[in-house]
Amino acid sequence: MKLVLLLAKAALLMSLGLLAGLHFCTVTSGCSVHVQQPTSFVIWLQIVGMGGIGESLLLVAFCGSCTFLTTISLSAIATNGAMKGGGPYYLIGRALGPEVGVSIGLCFFLGNAVAGALYVLGAVETFLNAVPSAGIFKETVTRVNGTEVAQPIASPSLHDLQIYGIVVTIILCFIVFGGVKMINRVAPAFLVAVLFSLFCIFIGILLARKDHPAAGITGLSLESFKENWSSDYQTTNNAGIPDPDGKIYWNFNALVGLFFPAVTGIMAGSNRSASLKDTQRSIPVGTLAATLTTTGLYLISVLFFGALATREKLLTDRLLTATIAWPFPAIIYIGIILSTLGAALQSLTGAPRLLAAIANDDILPVLNYFKVADGNEPHIATFFTAFLCIGCVVIGNLDLITPTITMFYLLCYAGVNLSCFLLDLLDAPSWRPRWKFHHWSLSLVGALLCIVIMFLISWAFTVVSLALASLIYYYVSIKGKAGDWGDGFKSAYFQLALRSLRSLGADQVHPKNWYPIPLVYCRPWGKLPENVPCHPKLADFANCMKKKGRGMSIFLSIMDGDYHECAEDAKIACKQLSTYIDYKQCEGVAEIVVAPSMTEGFRGIVQTMGLGNLKPNMVIMRYPEIWRRENLTEIPASFVGIINDCIVANKAVVIVKGLDEWPNEYQRQYGSIDLYWIVRDGGLMLLLSQLLLTKESFESCKIQVFCIAEEDSDAEELKADVRKFLYDLRMQAEVIVISMKSWDAQAEQQDESFEAFTGAQQRISNYLAGIKENAHREGTALMADGKPVVVNEQQVEKFLYTTLKLNSTILKYSRMAAVVLVSLPPPPVNHPAYFYMEYMDLLVENVPRLLIVRGYRRDVVTLFT
Repeated sequence: MKLVLLLAKAALLMSLGLLAGLHFCTVTSGCSVHVQQPTSFVIWLQIVGMGGIGESLLLVAFCGSCTFLTTISLSAIATNGAMKGGGPYYLIGRALGPEVGVSIGLCFFLGNAVAGALYVLGAVETFLNAVPSAGIFKETVTRVNGTEVAQPIASPSLHDLQIYGIVVTIILCFIVFGGVKMINRVAPAFLVAVLFSLFCIFIGILLARKDHPAAGITGLSLESFKENWSSDYQTTNNAGIPDPDGKIYWNFNALVGLFFPAVTGIMAGSNRSASLKDTQRSIPVGTLAATLTTTGLYLISVLFFGALATREKLLTDRLLTATIAWPFPAIIYIGIILSTLGAALQSLTGAPRLLAAIANDDILPVLNYFKVADGNEPHIATFFTAFLCIGCVVIGNLDLITPTITMFYLLCYAGVNLSCFLLDLLDAPSWRPRWKFHHWSLSLVGALLCIVIMFLISWAFTVVSLALASLIYYYVSIKGKAGDWGDGFKSAYFQLALRSLRSLGADQVHPKNWYPIPLVYCRPWGKLPENVPCHPKLADFANCMKKKGRGMSIFLSIMDGDYHECAEDAKIACKQLSTYIDYKQCEGVAEIVVAPSMTEGFRGIVQTMGLGNLKPNMVIMRYPEIWRRENLTEIPASFVGIINDCIVANKAVVIVKGLDEWPNEYQRQYGSIDLYWIVRDGGLMLLLSQLLLTKESFESCKIQVFCIAEEDSDAEELKADVRKFLYDLRMQAEVIVISMKSWDAQAEQQDESFEAFTGAQQRISNYLAGIKENAHREGTALMADGKPVVVNEQQVEKFLYTTLKLNSTILKYSRMAAVVLVSLPPPPVNHPAYFYMEYMDLLVENVPRLLIVRGYRRDVVTLFT
């Protein structure tokens, strides 16, 4: 098969990337913690000379295992469906979500862009070492005193590196601008040079003899092999030569930093995923084949170099591989230059495509400039990548930047492994990769290896890289556009929710674990501005029912009509309501139900909404204050029907009167929160008052609990009992006891309440006369709201009078209260709904802000720890 075809299918790209990585790392005389300027072909010499053959084999196996496991994870994800451009960013983003994908993707882009500068500097320095006369400025000379014979080592001038580096970067950019076809034409030339230089090195190793072609070379010798088996870590100078006065101390961690860049080419194929014909075949086969081939090559190289020369020769000969190369050393210079240029070309090709893929996903608006249409070359992204690359070349000394690059690569590999781990562990129905040789445990081990290697190389640079990724993540989460890619976290949340739901069961929740789950009824009982699907203050009040935001609200609206005709309108209304909830920063979900009538719709919802113990346990709605003013005669029956349905379904009810005046989070309230605790409600009213105190708007208020005593003599005993009860509940409140006698006296003194009382009496009399006349005319029993009713006029009078007394008491003691909570009386059986609305109107008369609360047959507070 032709080389160009192989390149397009990623196998050749992988081989070129890893072999170029080998060559580049061999020209680095420091490690990624102490990075020096690339000067000669010494990686294996430095590793074997310092760590010995044994630890060098361990090092290769350690780093190779990391990339091998990452390749397994990459193959599994890449074969789980069609893959667009973006390489590892696309894979990680679709598995871990857009925030993680963009943060790791941008770090990987920076790593590729700066790595291109590293490769360019490696090629330029090798060229200047081979042709010193090409230098424009004076060379730097380093005296080496740590050997038997001191040797001067010449290093190219920093200005020469900068000038030549900029020129080379510009030339490579022109090749990249030529597109994929141009890159495919020039790439085989780099690969051939790499393979031929390796061939010459190994032929030279086999032909080497004792002190030939240079002193210190033993040829393949068992004695040298034994001598070089153990480690001999030393200090070196900045040129990487042993020196007792050197400032750089080598150990296994430093060797990991030196070697790991040699295995960072595994994303070469996936970086160009958009240009591959069959990603699901090319990426796994090409990546895995290249990984195994180069890892095997590294292991063989350790064994050969360890048996080739003495330890002193390995540590001091700056160009040993060129010395032994067959037939002459110049081939090695050419191989190093072309391999590093090939790797630089690979970085300048992959990085812009990665940036363009991130921009095309439209997550960050700031990246819109780098968008590119399908099939077009990312020219703007290439310009930006070249600018970064040239900037790093101008810096020249990349001691501080290079370790961070390695961290970015490792961060990307960890992201790929974590993505496969999450997808494999969750095993969603959509997880069906063609690559079958994978397991979540392998991916987890691969991710842990990446983290371990990061800290082995440098904990400081690990923290820096993680901090940068975290900052990008935070920025994306705030400024980025929401994107639902079906990532693994959503699947994890779903499975966790299912498990949690099953573990909760359907048994009664213990009071210590009780959370309010309000069903917020959005029917406004009146008109709202256009495009406002819910009363704004209703969302604010729903937030007051949660402690520190914990809990979920369900916002319900009922659409009258036929379901088949209104289904699409209901979807639009639901989306509008959901958007409004998000705008009000209220944690909850929106539900729109289509029903023939509001009563039928609510009755169905109150029976079926929720699952297990995650059903709504509280209904919140606005009090219909406008029903009489607007002459909305259908409201009483609907209102009473909702309350009766809630009682039958065992749901708590909270009715808000004065919703228009309900404070938002910025309107601080003073005064008291007054509770008129008349009937046992499981402690719900007490709990709601405590929840109100957790909000900034009510935190300055105090709680007052009002109780009713039969006789004055019972007041003190009742007060003591209530105080003890509140103390056991860990609630601070002032207890006020009102006797029935003072209650009766107070009712007669309240002229404003008494006026409302007489008005309610008159309206009830007129309504009763009307239904009696209808019943007499039609010859039927008394009917109201379409069903028979039984009216006991004395009982009606008693209800009105009791309501009058309660309203008068509230006006006497709580006129200046921030909010008043009072028990909701149940609708009397067989009374017309109109009568109940009159009772309720009399109860709320002249009270500006009132919560009418009815608990249910469960305790929501407990005395016990």
